[in-house]
Amino acid sequence: MSRDSALPQVPSRRSLLMGAAAAGALAAVPGVAQAATPPKAAPLVNPLVRNRADPHIHRHKDGFYYFTATAPEYDRIILRRSRTLNGLGTAAESVIWRAHPTGNMGAHIWAPELHRIGGKWYIYFASAPAEDVWAIRIWVLENAHPNPFKGTWVERGQVKTAWETFSLDATTFTHRGKRYLAWAQHEPGMDNNTGIFLSEMANPWTLKGPQVRLSTPEYDWECIGFKVNEGPYVLKRNGRLFMTYSASATDSHYCMGLLTADADSHLLDPMSWSKSPTPVFTSNDTTKQYGPGHNCFTVAEDGRTDVLVYHARQYKEINGDPLNDPNRHTRVQKLGWKADGTPDFGIPVADTAPAGG
Repeated sequence: MSRDSALPQVPSRRSLLMGAAAAGALAAVPGVAQAATPPKAAPLVNPLVRNRADPHIHRHKDGFYYFTATAPEYDRIILRRSRTLNGLGTAAESVIWRAHPTGNMGAHIWAPELHRIGGKWYIYFASAPAEDVWAIRIWVLENAHPNPFKGTWVERGQVKTAWETFSLDATTFTHRGKRYLAWAQHEPGMDNNTGIFLSEMANPWTLKGPQVRLSTPEYDWECIGFKVNEGPYVLKRNGRLFMTYSASATDSHYCMGLLTADADSHLLDPMSWSKSPTPVFTSNDTTKQYGPGHNCFTVAEDGRTDVLVYHARQYKEINGDPLNDPNRHTRVQKLGWKADGTPDFGIPVADTAPAGG
């Protein structure tokens, strides 16, 4: 989610009292329509959706939240919707596309994202051929129907990058009238697994112009288990672009980093982006949440409260390959803001207490 609006200002007590008095006066005048009051954001429940990793939530103008994520079987793309964030946890789930039995898009169906572009729906996801399951690339689906649960999902093909190498976790955003794709990829000759790249787009499935590397694993916290930068996502705020990403292996060491660029800068110049030297969101023994990462952002029902969406596990120790452990659950929590206008991620919140507990 990318939004240009500034942070909402906190009204003074005087303005609140004056506003209340004005509202009371209007209520006393017959025939004067009252402005709709934004719904209050409900307390968020966690985990929101169990056994769904790499979550993506799109709040659309039709009033629905649309949810997609990685299913632990890595064989399909799912979709849910609800008019509330909490409602996504119990919403009916539809399979809108399945992996091919052979050939391209046959294995490792990972990290789908749903975007509305030019009056059509698009899903970006990673997959590999059924016969070469680690030859993972970025692919795109398109649906012209206003309702993404209906119509036909057309396979638009692979997003062709500069190299035919391991690539995944594509996200798209617009800035100053231009559309960009950010993604993770292994660059030939680099001693790492993946870095973060950015390019302008010619259309929703085609890149144009330079493809630049914004970040590569360099700090110790980015190189535990694997040297990984992946899962980028952009939030525009306060005259800046904040690009989160995830680092290290997908166990308890998985964590989130942050890149920041001025909104007036040239986004395709790597020097425009500064990198936080420490992770911004990490595992927490107190709340018992481990490996938080692969996030996106949305906004609460009130239209004002920013929400961080991510996955995490409820335990640290994992038997075998973490990719075979299905218990990365989708989680949501309020995103705070510091006095200097930068995001305050806090710590991953504890599980919601059972009702009546």
